[in-house]
Amino acid sequence: MEKMRLGIIESIDTAHYLPGHETCGIVHGHTYRVEVVIEGEKNGGMVMDFADLKKIVKDILKDYDHTLLNNILSYPSSENLCENIYSKLSEKLKMLVKVRIWEGEGKWCEIDSTTS
Repeated sequence: MEKMRLGIIESIDTAHYLPGHETCGIVHGHTYRVEVVIEGEKNGGMVMDFADLKKIVKDILKDYDHTLLNNILSYPSSENLCENIYSKLSEKLKMLVKVRIWEGEGKWCEIDSTTS
């Protein structure tokens, strides 16, 4: 049986500052779009119910939403945020393949377990 991928997109609004950074060293905010992709075989007609996937992702993202990311990460770059969210999601989703974080429009980073 072929494996399939499915994904969802959620968003969080946060504030952060990057210590020592010339332009991002002051507190400012972003709306981050968080894409989560899982992969698996269909069981009972689907890989996973979208509602179940969304609940897991939203439960983890609520810790980041409307908060100062510096209270969670010492250097809250998009890359470190992506790693942190990926780590928490991988504990809950054994089928996790990819997390992509968009910082506003046109800027993103991702972790894809199939390329490592």
